[in-house]
Amino acid sequence: MPEQKSRILNFGPLRRVFHYAAPYKKKFFLSVALAIVLAVITPVRPMLIQLTVDKYIAHSLINMVIRITIIQIGLILVETTLRFVFSFITAWLGQAVVRDLRVTVYKKILGLNLSQFDKTPIGTLTTRTINDIESINDIFSDGLIPIIADMLSIICVLAYMFSRDWQLTLISLIPFSIMIIATYYFKESVRKSFFRVRNAVAALNAFVQEHLTGMQVVQAFAAEEKEFTKFKKINREHRNANISAIFAYSVFFPVVEIVLALSVGLIVWWTAKEALLLHKDEQGTVVAFLLCLNLLFRPLRVIADKFNVLQMGIVASERVFKVLDNKDFIPEPGELAYKAEDGVKGKISFEQVWFAYSDENYVLKNVSFRVNAGETVAIVGHTGSGKTTIISLLNRLYHIQKGAIKIDDVRIEDYYLDVLRKNIGVVLQDVFLFSGTVMDNITLRNPDISKEKVIEAAKLIGMHDFIMRLPGEYEYNVMERGSTLSLGQRQLLSFIRALLYDPSILILDEATSSVDTESEQLIQHAIDTLIKDRTSIIIAHRLSTIRKANLIIVLDKGEIKEMGNHDELMEKQGFYYKLYRLQFDQKSKVA
Repeated sequence: MPEQKSRILNFGPLRRVFHYAAPYKKKFFLSVALAIVLAVITPVRPMLIQLTVDKYIAHSLINMVIRITIIQIGLILVETTLRFVFSFITAWLGQAVVRDLRVTVYKKILGLNLSQFDKTPIGTLTTRTINDIESINDIFSDGLIPIIADMLSIICVLAYMFSRDWQLTLISLIPFSIMIIATYYFKESVRKSFFRVRNAVAALNAFVQEHLTGMQVVQAFAAEEKEFTKFKKINREHRNANISAIFAYSVFFPVVEIVLALSVGLIVWWTAKEALLLHKDEQGTVVAFLLCLNLLFRPLRVIADKFNVLQMGIVASERVFKVLDNKDFIPEPGELAYKAEDGVKGKISFEQVWFAYSDENYVLKNVSFRVNAGETVAIVGHTGSGKTTIISLLNRLYHIQKGAIKIDDVRIEDYYLDVLRKNIGVVLQDVFLFSGTVMDNITLRNPDISKEKVIEAAKLIGMHDFIMRLPGEYEYNVMERGSTLSLGQRQLLSFIRALLYDPSILILDEATSSVDTESEQLIQHAIDTLIKDRTSIIIAHRLSTIRKANLIIVLDKGEIKEMGNHDELMEKQGFYYKLYRLQFDQKSKVA
């Protein structure tokens, strides 16, 4: 990612961040009020000490010294309590905003067009949802509000110092020119380092997530050393970025101490000169000014760091808002949306559909076909011909560029998404199971689906006996991505998952491609039972499984080459005939 130009503050994202604090405005205004109170009472202690030294200690008024000391202790306790409350409220406010924002972002991600996940690494979205949103917390806990509190404190201390002795104040601030220059270079150095750190974190998240998911491939091709080398390179960049920031801190803080020492030296020199030449007694003023310098330098030590934290929080918020502002999402229809209150019958029609994943590289070209309710259509063709794309479009996972897709003569864009998808059951070739129990994966944690229904569906598929043999039966933990089950078993579970929702339209994407002969027979028996009076779309690699389909569509390079039933297409001796004979001949050779 190219480094962004330095800006004092970008108020656009900052305003949007504080918009999320609106529900907690009472705590926000309380934190601002506490910042003002803390700023006002900051110079009180130096004032009391100056008074004590000049009036009470000099005149041996021990009782007054004791009283002032007690007042000082009480003041310290009050200030400590207020600072604790201030820190807690700002941190609480940040966490509340982070919680709300993370929910909003995740909800947005759930509604994004599937093409966004094709183009964006999952690790990057993970960084946006977790790391970047967590950085927004720093805007509240270590950013804008604490900076305002520190600035008010500095102003109040300086106001007291100028009111007490403006000449001595100016003398003590002479070394601040060094401080300003050092702060600027420190801020710039840390800002650049933070950018590098954040980019490296995003790269690390994306790399680790991708390679942990694909670890089987890495190990199968003995690519561990090669991938480990890549990881070390990314990790080295992360380390170097952090070391660069550490170096800046290591230089800056000693400079601050030197500047403080110079200011102290100038105060001592000036007051000593005044005492010798003008015989002024300024013991109380010296003590008060030394305390004031510490009160000035305490926030100045960290204000540049806090400013960087604020900038990084704003940069992180810009990244998060890019996700929220993404227009490539699936919009819900308006108030006149079709609710299908009488249910979906299952009539499907594609009317001159054109679709491209990117630009105008069309994957489907002028595709038109019609499936009546209760019929079975099979889609066949070589790999990459557009078979799976058709079912993705039917589910509104992507937007079409031209044409129309209708169910029961209603455009799919006019259905509510939940209505549309609840009426379409899908069994994909690449089955994804979540970490959890067999029951969780079948029902997708839907409390409305009873265990009895799950068992009934499992018996229909022929999986009940297998599940009952698992440790824990339906409560057996399949682990992440179903790693403890075979590919065929995972596919059978996903088949049960699809059947439980009793869809009007059933889609089987290579549903029998990864199972053995016995499992295929079980599924085929279930299919024969289920497709009765139900619209079914079958994408099949094994052409022998689709001979009974009402309609077979032959795709080639995104275009429909042939349509008809098995007998009609065999008589034509065209594309389908060649595919069928090729597969039959391959089986004969294997036999």
